[in-house]
Amino acid sequence: MPAPRSAHARALAGILLAASLALAGCGGAGDSGGGASAKSAAHGADAAAGPGTADHTKPAPKAPLVPQNAIIRTASLTLQVKDVPKALDQARTTAEGAGGYVGRESTSRDADGREHTQVVLRVPSAEYDTVLAGLQSEGGLIDRTAQAEDVTDQVVDVDSRVRSQRASVDRIRALMGRATKLGDVVALEGELSTRQADLESLLARQASLKDRTSLAAITLSLSAKPVRKAAGDHSPGVVDALSGGWHVFVTLLRWIVLALGAALPFAACAAASALLWRRVVRPRLPRRPKPAAAMTALGPLPSARPAPESSEERPDRDRPARTP
Repeated sequence: MPAPRSAHARALAGILLAASLALAGCGGAGDSGGGASAKSAAHGADAAAGPGTADHTKPAPKAPLVPQNAIIRTASLTLQVKDVPKALDQARTTAEGAGGYVGRESTSRDADGREHTQVVLRVPSAEYDTVLAGLQSEGGLIDRTAQAEDVTDQVVDVDSRVRSQRASVDRIRALMGRATKLGDVVALEGELSTRQADLESLLARQASLKDRTSLAAITLSLSAKPVRKAAGDHSPGVVDALSGGWHVFVTLLRWIVLALGAALPFAACAAASALLWRRVVRPRLPRRPKPAAAMTALGPLPSARPAPESSEERPDRDRPARTP
């Protein structure tokens, strides 16, 4: 009895082994056919999709390591010094000695004749603190502000977008090399121009971030100290009175001259009008007749006769004189 059982077991094991081998062969053939069709379909999809498609078959490139100190440093420093040109030369020497340069410079004078100079110094970020301390020791500190901005995220984002845009531009150029129709070539050229413009914009932003993070900006303002006057009696004297009077006289004379200058055009216009009336208009007007001459000599005036006196008015004249 044990012999027949072992024979049956061997037969069953052989059948199972043959079936597993047959299934494995069918699976391998199916897998190889499916892989070939997937590759051809992916290639056709990339060619049909044209620009803007990403190649997912290649592994994504690793992002480069970004320095930990992607920081934009700026500072503003206002100093009061005795000699502005000398202090400016020292500041320029300090910046150039640290590996920097002078970005912008402007100089002016106020109403009191004091000189003011403002200069922007660009120095390496590693020498920022040293240069700032050296500049501050050159004069009296009036105002100081400092600011640090972390832009590490922006640097990483811009670098990643630059890499992706470059890969996109290379992909469009490869498609242009395989294009056979004129319409496809024209469409690909327009897309290539757009993507190159985007790439140039990203490169400009990348360069700006690199410049601002690698070089710190220090705005230095220098002003001269006011001249101290000697203490003493500041009451006005004779010289001050003469100077003030002369100043008032000159000012009054200037205003008179200005008033005459302002009235001169009107006076010239009035004189021209009067001359035109006298020489041109008046001779053409009709003349009026002269009035009759009045009597210059008068005859003797008639004299009035005296009124006769009445008898009542002269009683004493008719009566004879009485003798004593």
